[in-house]
Amino acid sequence: MIYLRETILRHISLIFLILFGFSSKGYTDIIKFNQLVIEDPWIKESPSNHPVTGGYLTIRNLGKTEDILINVSADFAMKSEIHEMKMEGDVMKMRSLENGLIIPAGGEIHLKPGGYHLMFIRLKQKMTAMDVHKITLTFKNSGSVIIPMPVYKMKHKKKHNH
Repeated sequence: MIYLRETILRHISLIFLILFGFSSKGYTDIIKFNQLVIEDPWIKESPSNHPVTGGYLTIRNLGKTEDILINVSADFAMKSEIHEMKMEGDVMKMRSLENGLIIPAGGEIHLKPGGYHLMFIRLKQKMTAMDVHKITLTFKNSGSVIIPMPVYKMKHKKKHNH
């Protein structure tokens, strides 16, 4: 019964996107927010009953002062964190960035698989390709912004202009 309802909702969403277009304001790859530009946001598709997934995006700071991504929240996860993956010797380690992620003045940070990323923990639902979820990013200086993040399969590759 739940599967049928989810299937019907996905079909309705697809019809809506076809009728009103994929480029509506709520479904965009570039969000301008104060001195920040958020590009290519996406969430990795999760298998059924998988408790975690990652979120990825690029944040450009057009301002003259640094900003810090200090919090992320999402209704579809019990907990959301900002993470870093890096090599320590021969071992890849992942850790939460308790003090946030610095976005340097005039610089950009790429949150991508294998590096900085958003971690959504204890998922309340499966992340299904083509669904779009809203998350809230909170920055120390710029405040909070809600952004749409589409779900893609892991092999999804966005082109980057760098």
